[in-house]
Amino acid sequence: MVFGDSLSAAYRIDTNLGWVSLLSQKVAEEHPTWQVVNASTSGDTTLDGLIKIDEVLADVKPQIVILELGANDGLRGYPVNAISDNLIELIDRFQATGAFVVLAGMQLPQNYGPKYLTEFKQMYYDIADAKNAGLIPFLLEGVATNLELMQDDLIHPNAAGQPGLLANVWAELKTHVASFENLKD
Repeated sequence: MVFGDSLSAAYRIDTNLGWVSLLSQKVAEEHPTWQVVNASTSGDTTLDGLIKIDEVLADVKPQIVILELGANDGLRGYPVNAISDNLIELIDRFQATGAFVVLAGMQLPQNYGPKYLTEFKQMYYDIADAKNAGLIPFLLEGVATNLELMQDDLIHPNAAGQPGLLANVWAELKTHVASFENLKD
């Protein structure tokens, strides 16, 4: 399951071209018994995730969760410790169901100042380490700095940027999917 915001909800592009749809296709080819569920909503913050997690888990019992939240919190300048607390609670809730969590790290534009930027970026590493979660260090690695891969808002990747996001996710996710597939055998 992907539990995220607009970066995972294919904001302003055809959902079939979004990285989650591309992931679903890849997983279907390599692990046909697996299914990808997208529980992402544009605009969601970590608090929104906490509000909707029970409803989502009532419908889906994921084995792996890609947790892609925090960017909207950071763009609003929320305190890093509050974002961290919410992400930890989300991870705890997913892990309590037996799911393995892969945290998708984010970075913010330079105008937020070096202290906030450093703390925000480091937060993802610290949480992944403390919670024994997987980590995609920066979901938009190799995409965010290429204007040809970004929409005009310079925040969301366009359709051409989605395969780059998939590559970043799959680099971390493939071993975890394979591990769970081996447990079934």
